[in-house]
Parts: sequence; structure tokens; C-alpha cells
Amino acid sequence: MKIDRHVVWTIAMKDIKGITSNKQVLIGLIILPLIFAVIFPAAFILLIHFVSLTSSDIEIMTNTILSGLPNGGIKDTINALPSFNHQIIYVVVNYLLGSMFLLIPVINSMMIALNSFVGEKERGTLESLLFAPITVKELFIGKVLSAFVPTMVLTIGSFVLFGVITTAITYPIFNGFIFPNTNWILLVFWLSPIITLFTILIEVLVSARSKSFQEAQQIGGLVILPIVGLFVGQATGMLIISPIILLLVGLFLLMINVLLLFLISKYNNRNTLFESQV
Repeated sequence: MKIDRHVVWTIAMKDIKGITSNKQVLIGLIILPLIFAVIFPAAFILLIHFVSLTSSDIEIMTNTILSGLPNGGIKDTINALPSFNHQIIYVVVNYLLGSMFLLIPVINSMMIALNSFVGEKERGTLESLLFAPITVKELFIGKVLSAFVPTMVLTIGSFVLFGVITTAITYPIFNGFIFPNTNWILLVFWLSPIITLFTILIEVLVSARSKSFQEAQQIGGLVILPIVGLFVGQATGMLIISPIILLLVGLFLLMINVLLLFLISKYNNRNTLFESQV
């Protein structure tokens, strides 16, 4: 069956307009990037630069990450830096903050997507959509786009903002650019869209089968755990993010997305969606 693109974009734009017109939701979506892309990175870098660090935990963490890097190239560059504080800043900017940055697309897309079907149910508008002259497939695609588009706009905007702030602070310290590197480019333009779609598909699937926002949030919030695990893995040296790892993770999530699309197709009928809200 042919998909009507006009219908899909009408559904998506209706939801996006609802997001941008709701000040509470909009403020929540903006605050998160400000915290993870501006406030936290700037405070952390300035703290490391101006305060002499003696914490053995920070030293162990940095040395563990350095020991996990392949010899030559980046490792030699980091070891040649003038002080241990310089090394910490370099490691934090290019390795640790990347995994934390992924929380921006994951949490924002999660909150938008969770509200997709559950929000319609709680407002009593899902029945109207189900009986409208549109296919359920068009409804699903429209809901996915309504979460994907604003999330990626916020993610790329956050990346630009993070780059400006980070560069403004680190350039005088290093007398040169340490950002962005290959990891960051792949993280934002390869992994972020894929993980955003992954999160949205999970949340739309959960949202379509949940009767309340709280129920959907409890189940859907589990998506954050792999990001936390990624951060912990880097901090402990168990996993050092490299371009190859980012490519492989992206490919793995692409395959999972295909599986999720198959699962979602099982609910591409009005009766299943209608029964889930009763």
C-alpha cells in the first residue's frame, strides 16, 4: 500500500507543533542540552585547568584510558602534553564527554516518543486518529518523524554549541584545537541518528501498548542503561571508544532497528491499538 507523504508529514508537524507550543515540554527539551553540552563540560574543563588535582581516582581513570589506547598517534600526542591536567582535559573532552553527550538524543527522543500514543490516549484523541482516513502505517511513520526531527535538530545544535564552548575554553590552554576528532564526527552524524531511531522505535512500541505515561516511562526508561554502561566502561578502561567501535555499534543498532520495525508491523492494525487503550 502506497504511503501518503502529505498525511505522514501532517501527523508529524501536528505533534511537533504541539511540542513547541508547550512551554513546559520545550523548556525540558532545551535544559538537557544546556546541562550536558554547555554547563557540565565548561565547569569540568575549567575546574581541571585551574585546580591542581591530586585525586588518585582521577589519575587512575586517566592512566587506564591512556593504557587502553593503541601505541603511537593519539597516545603519543596525549603523552607529549605539558601537564597531567592537560592530559585529563584531552581525555575527558574526546572520550568521556562523548558517551554523556549521547544522553541528549536518547532522553529527548524518549520523552517525545513516549508521549506519542500514550499522550493521544490520555487526551482522548487516539480514537479520532484510528478512525481517520489514514493507514496505521502512516500514523506510525508520522509519530516516528515527530520525535526524530526535533531530536536531531537539538542534537546537532547541541554539538555545535558544545564545540563552540569547548574550543573557546581549550584553545588558549592547548594553543590549538583538540576538538572535534573522528570519534565526535561519527558519534554525532553516524551513531546519534541510529540510536535516536532505536530509542524512538522502542518507545513507540512501548507507548502503543501502554495505558498511561507513567507505565510507558518506567519501561521505556531502561533504554538509558546502555549509555550509562558505555560511560562506565570508558571510565574504568574496560571499553575505549574508537572509530571502529562506533561503526560496529552503529551497524549492530541498525540490525536491531530492522527487527524493531518488524515487531512494530505486528501492531499495524486498528484493533490492536484500540484494545491497548481500553
